[in-house]
Amino acid sequence: MKFARETSSFVRTMAVRSCVLAVVLAASWQALGQSAKSSYRKMAPVEQYMMERSAEIAMARSAAPPSISGDAEVMVMGRHGYEVAAKGTNGFVCMVERGWTAGVDDPVFWNPKIRGPICYNPAAARFNVPVTMKKTELVLSGDSKEQMAAGIKAAFARKEFPALGPGAMCYMLSKQGYLNDEAGNWHPHLMFFVPDTEPEAWGAGLAGSPVVVGVKDTLDGFTLFMVPVGKWSDGTVASVGGH
Repeated sequence: MKFARETSSFVRTMAVRSCVLAVVLAASWQALGQSAKSSYRKMAPVEQYMMERSAEIAMARSAAPPSISGDAEVMVMGRHGYEVAAKGTNGFVCMVERGWTAGVDDPVFWNPKIRGPICYNPAAARFNVPVTMKKTELVLSGDSKEQMAAGIKAAFARKEFPALGPGAMCYMLSKQGYLNDEAGNWHPHLMFFVPDTEPEAWGAGLAGSPVVVGVKDTLDGFTLFMVPVGKWSDGTVASVGGH
């Protein structure tokens, strides 16, 4: 989920730029990051990452508006990896990601509280879902974060994953998620996945740009762009001051 690292970066950026968010000094965020690293240095017992099946299905569907998620395939995490819990008809795939979809250096990697409801459009699902499934399979089999990263690199080298195609994006509009210890479920947003692109090409992070984050994911081989939106998946208005 990719999501935790980019979310944390965006929160830091917006905290400095927005008059409606509290100003947080870089040193304070660094201290929080160091604290998180010391708190989640290794994998917790598997049970702490698990969810009750029906609750996970509902949380996964909350990532996107019902008009999308209602006809989407839903995947849930079992003890050995993700499995299909509900068949879909529109090509979208909704799931709840855990912390190990973030970068291996992200302090949330082993945080058992992380729940990232996400709903991929068909183009994104073809690429991201197999990668997420592989990461989860490796972690649940007992791999360290370094071993997981090596396994993913080897899988890419063997061309086990489909190529990332054009138009890949996802919805993260759930009120129910938990993306990091500082921001909780944070703010509804869309994410776009582009093969190895310079963030400047989208104007990411520039003053006034709605594209607030552009981050290269070197492990998965794409650049991720994040665009916050004003409403949650249930149609209610998101309060910027509350996040």
